[in-house]
Amino acid sequence: MKTATRTQTMVERMREIRDQVSHDIMNMTAAEERAYLTEQLKKLKSKREMANR
Repeated sequence: MKTATRTQTMVERMREIRDQVSHDIMNMTAAEERAYLTEQLKKLKSKREMANR
């Protein structure tokens, strides 16, 4: 049961992230979307690097 709850929580979090990204890029051009997503990935990678030290 614990795994099912954890999986459900992870799915809910992924949906929240998807909804937030959709909201953020709603009125952007394709070029603006690419720049936004590139910046978000860059931030995520740096967070992971800091966590893995």
